[in-house]
Amino acid sequence: MPITRQPERPKVEVPRPSLASTRTVAPVEEAAPAPPKAAVVPPPRFALQLLRAGRCMLLVELTTGQPFQSRDPSYLLLKDMLRAAGLPDSPQIIGEPVRWPLLVRGQMDQGPEAARDFVQGFVGARLEDEPCACLWLIGLPSMKFAGEADAESYNRELQIEGLGTAWALPGLELMMDEPERKADVWKAMRRLMTRWKSIDE
Repeated sequence: MPITRQPERPKVEVPRPSLASTRTVAPVEEAAPAPPKAAVVPPPRFALQLLRAGRCMLLVELTTGQPFQSRDPSYLLLKDMLRAAGLPDSPQIIGEPVRWPLLVRGQMDQGPEAARDFVQGFVGARLEDEPCACLWLIGLPSMKFAGEADAESYNRELQIEGLGTAWALPGLELMMDEPERKADVWKAMRRLMTRWKSIDE
């Protein structure tokens, strides 16, 4: 008699918890892989031109993505700024513009960190060839990817590891669109001019 009673108990108890557990666990497993997909950041898009004017290097945002033309209003503004700073107003173009993302096939990382490493490496190599007294970062992409700075740093002096002293400025197009910004730029320029002008000038 006791042998026939024992197998009856597990038949009733076993199926119920297993059904309940599969129902509750399934949604959790589906939700878990979602966060990594949201973390994918599209590559930033920008074009920068490096120039030299006297004892300064300039990393300038090219808003159109095209090199400067001699009659471009933005280039004429840059020449005015260089004259005001006591620097040669015909800056020397150094290399081709840096365009991001790079035209590379394959799975190369082209996110913000890779862009910053590339820009800092590019500028750092040019500064090793020919050091400068002050690096002008003109425009937000220049500031962000060479100096790791944001718009809060406009008109400020920055110390960048590997690149030295830098000056963060609004983009040329932004200064043309919002001329009131120029007053702050001139004020900062007068404060920083001793960086690149010798005492006897």
